[in-house]
Amino acid sequence: MNRTRYCTGWPIAAALVASVMALPGLAADLTLDEALRLAEENAPSLTAQASKLQAASSAAIPAGELPDPKLLLGVQNYPVGGPDRWTLDQDFMTMQMVGVMQEMPNRDKRRARREVANAAIERAAAEGRVERLKVRQATAEAWITRHSVERKQALFEEFFRENRLLATTVRAQIAGGRAPASDAVTAKQEAAELAERQDELDSQHAQARAGLRRWIGPAADAPLMGDLPVWPIKAPGFTHKLQQHPELTAFAPITREAEAKVREAEAEKKSDWSWEVDYQRRGREFGDMVSVQFTFDLPLFPGSRQNPTIAARHAELNQLEAEREALTREHAEQLEADLADYQRLERAVLRGRESLLPLAQEKVDLTTTSYRAGTGDLSSVIAARRELIEARLKQIDVEGQRALTSARLHFTYGENHP
Repeated sequence: MNRTRYCTGWPIAAALVASVMALPGLAADLTLDEALRLAEENAPSLTAQASKLQAASSAAIPAGELPDPKLLLGVQNYPVGGPDRWTLDQDFMTMQMVGVMQEMPNRDKRRARREVANAAIERAAAEGRVERLKVRQATAEAWITRHSVERKQALFEEFFRENRLLATTVRAQIAGGRAPASDAVTAKQEAAELAERQDELDSQHAQARAGLRRWIGPAADAPLMGDLPVWPIKAPGFTHKLQQHPELTAFAPITREAEAKVREAEAEKKSDWSWEVDYQRRGREFGDMVSVQFTFDLPLFPGSRQNPTIAARHAELNQLEAEREALTREHAEQLEADLADYQRLERAVLRGRESLLPLAQEKVDLTTTSYRAGTGDLSSVIAARRELIEARLKQIDVEGQRALTSARLHFTYGENHP
């Protein structure tokens, strides 16, 4: 009986293990590269762009083709008066007609429509590349933000341990008569302040995890693995790549589409035509007939019809050129600001490691030693400890800001442009 239960439980246990391993958040720690991969697979905006490209590709298939032919059915010269009224086969002029009509847009118009459709495909592809850049950059920023918050959280275990050691030192000083009894309250106040800061970080961590979940889904709950990314940032090379910014390169197919629309509008000045073939059946004693006719459009009033449309298309083209120039200036400004900010953050990281953190630690050591020797007061120790805590947290902030700035530069000018 026991053996039966043991064997029966195996499939259930195996299913549970398989289910756990299938969960993205429990299968493995989350590296930055894995987060970027998951974002490209799960981001709804990329799915929307892929559908947009597919729609543009499908719409390009009939572009430039002839319109569908038209089937014509009718009765001509049907008598409603006289001795033959209300009959179909008594009057020699009455004919039952069936025919086919085909419209023939002019060649330039059809060519322009094909150009518009092909440019729309290129535009959708370019917009897809821009959206991919935004998704990857936003995912990297969300991962870096969460990484920085978790680094801060990890420090608080050490902060509380140091606070407990300080409380022990304070009690020893009070017992030895070298410190007032009120110093015991000061250490407790510091512990309460640390707890409050820790609560703030817990809230920031929840927000950072939610920001990452937006891009990669439930896998955002997995533990992070890896250090902050380090990308090579070369200011001269990035400056030369300004015109290769994905949002700027996307203007090329957009402009081609606008130019094709101009040509399509200009083609409206040329005449379209159509042909029609009809078979007309009459009464038995009369012969059947066949008719062929051609119809031509007469664009005789371009000033009030075609020319305004052409002017509108030219204005849209001019608008695109102005928007591209404005966006170029905006990205040039942003690039210079990001490069300057990155250089500032590089210096700040180095200054923190080599100067600010060691000096803050030295100040804590000196004030603590003085307090233990009875030559210093606790307020100086607490102030020095607070400065050290702020310096350590600020160092993490600066390193995180440097990583965020380098992410913007890398994904815009480094990753896609060797």
